[in-house]
Amino acid sequence: MTAFADQLNKIREESGFIAALDQSGGSTPKALGQYGLSEDQWSNDDEMFDLVHQMRTRIVTSDAFNGKRVIGAILFEGTMDRDVGGKGTAKFLWSEKNVVPFLKVDKGLEDESDGVQLMKPMPQLDGLLDRAREKGVFGTKMRSVVKQANEDGIKKIVDQQFAVGKQIVAKGLVPILEPEVDIHCPDKSQAEELLRTHLMAGLDALSDEELVMLKLTLPEQANHYTPCQDHSNVLKVVALSGGYDRQEANRRLAQNKGMVASFSRALVEGLTAQISDADFNSKLDEAINSIYQASAA
Repeated sequence: MTAFADQLNKIREESGFIAALDQSGGSTPKALGQYGLSEDQWSNDDEMFDLVHQMRTRIVTSDAFNGKRVIGAILFEGTMDRDVGGKGTAKFLWSEKNVVPFLKVDKGLEDESDGVQLMKPMPQLDGLLDRAREKGVFGTKMRSVVKQANEDGIKKIVDQQFAVGKQIVAKGLVPILEPEVDIHCPDKSQAEELLRTHLMAGLDALSDEELVMLKLTLPEQANHYTPCQDHSNVLKVVALSGGYDRQEANRRLAQNKGMVASFSRALVEGLTAQISDADFNSKLDEAINSIYQASAA
């Protein structure tokens, strides 16, 4: 089997969760702050992203981080372009850790309109996808956000996600569509009803060969997205932590059978630059185990 076929089988069949290691741009200083590094410790973007890469390298090279519990990892473009252990990060993840590499491809969000934030245009996407394939990436991820239960806005978000998703599939990669519902949305349950309706319509319009994944906010009603999970075009439905702390995210996740985690902040909660490697590895192992168990519930 090819690496892609092996990776496809791992995502489809194996238990575990996807680590989201893709904070970038405006969220990077916050991520570094949570890691215990203040903004006076870098003087430009290159130094900032070098520090982020050191943090992510510490995570993925830990013995706690491996394909037995972590089936995939989502990378920022700058992480994909850097090396870990003398190999490109994506190839290191697959060859050394048996973890399937994904790449965040969106360029951020538009201002809110019709109760949602669409993705900004991605005119360089085709070139980025070609480069990702060359570097051993299996799939992609792209995020937009629902702020209100506005049907016109939610339809626009879903339409955009599927349009870009088809472009990604055509390049031989598997897209993770991420229409996040903000956990502070005042009518979150209603927004989730509308989102599921439009997601199912988008899935039904795919050809048999167009496989996608979905990354969704943990819903107010448990198992709300089961119809999406059961759809023949969906490899997996993964959950974002969305600002919930790890304990609450795990609690909600465990209520949703078949949905697995794709956490970022909840994964690295409590990990700082200042703690010893032994403490770092112990805390990471504890976090990975708790998220794995919630994903398997």
